[in-house]
This record gives sequence, C-alpha cells and structure tokens, in this order.
Amino acid sequence: MTFSLDDLRRWPDVEAPDLVAADAADRLLLDESAPARTDAGDGELVVIGDGYGALTLGAASDGGRGIRVHQDPLTGERALAANAERFGLGDAFASLPLSPGLVRDARVVLLRLPRSLDALRDIAGLIAAHAAPDVVVFAGGRVKHMTLAMNDVLRESFTGLDVTHARQKSRVLVARGPHGGREPVPLCATHDGIIVCAFGGAFAGASIDIGTRFLLQHLPPLPDGAAIDLACGTGVVATALALRHPSLHVLACDQSAAAVTSARATADANGVADRVEVVRDDMLGAQPDASASFIALNPPFHSGSAVHEGIAPRMFAEAARVLRPGGELWAVWNSGLRYRPALERAVGPTRQVARNTKFTVTASTRG
Repeated sequence: MTFSLDDLRRWPDVEAPDLVAADAADRLLLDESAPARTDAGDGELVVIGDGYGALTLGAASDGGRGIRVHQDPLTGERALAANAERFGLGDAFASLPLSPGLVRDARVVLLRLPRSLDALRDIAGLIAAHAAPDVVVFAGGRVKHMTLAMNDVLRESFTGLDVTHARQKSRVLVARGPHGGREPVPLCATHDGIIVCAFGGAFAGASIDIGTRFLLQHLPPLPDGAAIDLACGTGVVATALALRHPSLHVLACDQSAAAVTSARATADANGVADRVEVVRDDMLGAQPDASASFIALNPPFHSGSAVHEGIAPRMFAEAARVLRPGGELWAVWNSGLRYRPALERAVGPTRQVARNTKFTVTASTRG
C-alpha cells in the first residue's frame, strides 16, 4: 500500500470525524525538514511527539531508516505501529523512552511542540546533552497552541533559533547549536503531607489538581488487599491510599509515559514504592476480568489538545470489566459533564458521595 498522510488512522484512540491523524503542522514539519533529512544517515533521525505516525512514516516513506521515536501516549505508539504495518514500514523505526539513548548522536530531530513548557524544557535539554553538535531541531505546531515562551525555552538549550513563515495556521521553529544540556529531573513539592513529583508534561505538574483534591477528601477507608488508581497521573491518589492504609497494595496505571515516570517518583519520594506498582497501560488493558474490588478514577476529557467526552465512558466500561461483583468505582468529575447516567449504564447503581460548585464524587457498585 502506497503511503499517504491522508490514509493514516488514529486507532486505537477515540475516533471522531473532527479528530484527524495528520494535520497541517505535520505536513509543514516534513516539508521544512526534507533537505536536512536527506543529508542524515541511517539512525541519525529522531522523532518526538508524533501523534499517530505522520512524521515517522512520512520520513520513512522518503527513505529514512533507523528512526528513533518517542511518543508520550501509549495509544500513539500503538497507532504508529498499526499504521506502519498497513504501509509495510514497520522496520523503519524503533519506539524508545525519553532517555539519552533516544537522541544520542542524532543530527536531525522532528518535534511536535508540547503544550507544556516544562515538557519542552525536558526535551530540549536532553537533545542538547546527547545529540550531535550539528543537530538541527525542527519543532512545529499549530499557531494557536504556540507561544513566544517556547522560543525562550529553546534558547536555553540552543544558540540559534529561526522561525519559518506560517502556513495553514502552522509554524516551525528551527534550533541549532546545542549547549547547556541536562537530564530531565522531576519537580517535587509537598501538599497536604504528600510529596508530589512531576516530570515535564505530567498533568497538573507538582501540584494536586482540584478534582483530585476533592476525591481525596471523600475516599472511603479500605480493607487490606489491593486497589487500582486508573489514569493515575502523578500518582497522588495511589500514594495517598498507600499512606493511609499500610497493608494496601495499589496498582497505578496511565497511558502517558510522563505520568508513569512521575507516579513512580511520587511513590518513591513518599516511601511507598514497595506497595505502589506503576504501569503504562491503555486504560486497564493488562488487567483480567473481575479481578479488582476498588478503583479510583479522575477521568481525563482531552484527546491530545481536543476536548472529547468519549474518553470517560470508555474508562467506565473498562472499570466495570475489571471490577468484581460488588466492587466499587469511585470517580470525580466536572459536574457539568453529568456522567452519572453513563456510570449507571456501564458499572451499576451509582450514588452521589459529595458535590461542590464544580465537582461531583460518585461511587458505582458493580452488579
């Protein structure tokens, strides 16, 4: 099958007509980087932040091989792998964590700019520390999501920065001359007796978002055994449960690589790493049916930069699959989203535990 950006699929992420797998920023990045990619040898190209494979497979279709790729969401990795299989390009790249091995001796980096400046700082510092001295970074995005502060962050790690002309409401920043590189380190802060650690890009950073804080205020006492923190973020709920219940073991899971590394750092900083297992998973895909008695959830409502209400119902259904009969899903959600009927349908009888001006906490019992 001949490769085309128009034929890319978002699978297995949320499908919707308004959510595309390749956009104008991907196309501009590929066009602006074409001469540099032509000069790069096998193994010298790195792609970071590729949504569903547009950049990686676009470069591979132009002859790139040995491409190293990092995508924060696991669904992005799986979509890239599925798209690569469809186009016969599965041998052109390898998916790697955000680590020195990802960027070591790289000469060309294609980067979809993250929304978080802290995430951009982590990525830029890592490239500057380990890429080749002549590395060129093409960092692009939609103009509506770009800020002048991104230029300043890139200048912390690169001596030269050029800005391309905008095209179709997209733009590319071109950085050269790496200097002052550094390894990503988590930012940690203490809130309500919990040390919260966050690498760049983790939701809410080293704070506790107000929804999670409201959920923590109302979680019930739990018996000895095990619990799950679904969509764990920085691991605040998992760590809090482990601190409150010294005999409890908690599984914390998230599809975000930044969230997983942050949650591990949070558990370790609070001395509960031996009882909090953190895994990167698409929802609860690795967990067997009817295997859990208690799940806590603060569901996200974004797919990338787009607000999408289809994510939480899928999480409710996954929780229902994994809960034993009589097990409970405790969830916090923005009251305006009115998730209670969806919880009733997916899980079972649902009662309101608490409500304030913005959030609702519910407990749903698996029938």
